[in-house]
Amino acid sequence: MPDSLPFSAGATQPALLDAAGAAALVASYAPVSVTAAVKDIGRIDAHMGRFIALSPICLISTADASGKQDVTPRGDPPGSFKVLDEKTIALADRPGNNRLDTLRNLLENPEVALIFLLPGVNETVRVAGTARLSVDPALLESMAVQGKAPKCAIVITVRQAYLHCAKALLRSRLWSPDYVQPKGAFPSISRMVGDQIGLSEEEKKKREAATEHAYKEGLWAPIQ
Repeated sequence: MPDSLPFSAGATQPALLDAAGAAALVASYAPVSVTAAVKDIGRIDAHMGRFIALSPICLISTADASGKQDVTPRGDPPGSFKVLDEKTIALADRPGNNRLDTLRNLLENPEVALIFLLPGVNETVRVAGTARLSVDPALLESMAVQGKAPKCAIVITVRQAYLHCAKALLRSRLWSPDYVQPKGAFPSISRMVGDQIGLSEEEKKKREAATEHAYKEGLWAPIQ
């Protein structure tokens, strides 16, 4: 376990604006540009459709009925995210840890937002809309990987869709090797979580082995 937390030197709790101050701050920003104001076309066009079809990863944001939010990554081989028509996209729900944060939120609140990324491309595609779950056999079979279809799909009716500029990815240099961490810079996730929840050394080793097996054999189907 790390000896200390990586807090910034001399860090203190910052002063925060009240509601009126925050509103004044937001009002002080320059007006939105004409292009940015109209770029949300509310549908998936040919450019965004091709981007989504090639994308191997997206981030999906959901919230429960009280507004508590969750964001989770969804990764698959290109072509697995389906553009069914200009107002409908579908994502496979692959096996995971069965917390089911996204699915449980959707039972209470169908509103979703997504960001699709494409390695080597600094622009992104942003989509928002409402989601429902589907077990349609033809849809699930079209999403099969290594012969394994997902248990269900998340089908999203698109309300908002637009291309997002490259500034964030350029600032972060996400696709460059500049900030790549060397292998071993962090312990395994099983060991880090084990530290957090107080597992014994023996249990950490067991979980490391189980996780390694799941990464090799269980990406598209639960380990039996």
